[in-house]
Amino acid sequence: MAPKVPNVVLNNGKLLPALGLGTWKSKPGEVAQAVKDAIDAGYRHIDCALYYLNEEEVGAGIKAKIDEGVVKREELFVTSKLWCNLMRADLVEPTIRRSLGYLKLDYLDLYLIHWPTAFKQGEEYTPRGPDGKTLYSDIDYVETWKAFEELQKKGLTKSIGVSNFNKRQLERLLKSATIKPVTDQVECHPYLNQKKLTAFCKSLDIVITAYSPLGSPDRPWAKPGDPILVKEPKILALAEKYKKTPAQIILRYLHQLGVVPIPKSVTKSRIAENLDIWDFQLDAADVAVLDTFDCNGRVCQHSEGAGHPNHPFENDEW
Repeated sequence: MAPKVPNVVLNNGKLLPALGLGTWKSKPGEVAQAVKDAIDAGYRHIDCALYYLNEEEVGAGIKAKIDEGVVKREELFVTSKLWCNLMRADLVEPTIRRSLGYLKLDYLDLYLIHWPTAFKQGEEYTPRGPDGKTLYSDIDYVETWKAFEELQKKGLTKSIGVSNFNKRQLERLLKSATIKPVTDQVECHPYLNQKKLTAFCKSLDIVITAYSPLGSPDRPWAKPGDPILVKEPKILALAEKYKKTPAQIILRYLHQLGVVPIPKSVTKSRIAENLDIWDFQLDAADVAVLDTFDCNGRVCQHSEGAGHPNHPFENDEW
């Protein structure tokens, strides 16, 4: 029996399943099966992005399960994101339509501005000059947001939000927004628990969605000797205490912090395991142990946006 996943109520009344499947770094040839396995395991929240270059496969996995009658479209919560080279207002609607085409869907449940940093606009995801540096644009994410509001009004997406925005950027966006973002999707795990940003967003009724919730041990730029969350002795000890896996301990911790984790996996057993966190509660002392890991240990530095005036955390902002 698949576990029943609780929902989080967004500020527009829509329901977001409290844990989802991440698809960043899921390779072509693996991700369609991962999506099918996830839906079979009970996942109803699937996080995608145009930039991940795998939305067609994600869509194939979703379509297969809808066609089989395992799930109805309205039971799923599907997210996609707009990348930095497509933030000009007139490019926003064609880009969501491209993602919808890849995903074989009529609408998204959530569409996010992937980063606040606009690159030179065009078809190249990370346009670079002769010196190898990323070419930037002065397009303002506030203008992009206005185009996002139109997408929601047209029914192309049920909700809109942001990703990788810091506190100051959220405050600035809210000054002119007529539709409030429902979420800020950010990197969040015990090495970077985002408690300040979570508290700020909670005060505004904005949910934090957590990417790389297990610390992204498979990130391509990981160095030998980098700490690995799921191998931390204190986390292994908690796994033993609760008779759970280290990943389940971490995901449960994030859930108890009030964030929505979206762990990525393409392994059937791990996909199911990551969802099985609803039958136990970490006690306060153990939450305090996990709190001690916080060290501003960010693994996704957005190096392709280095030096951009809208880089969200280059100056240690939150």
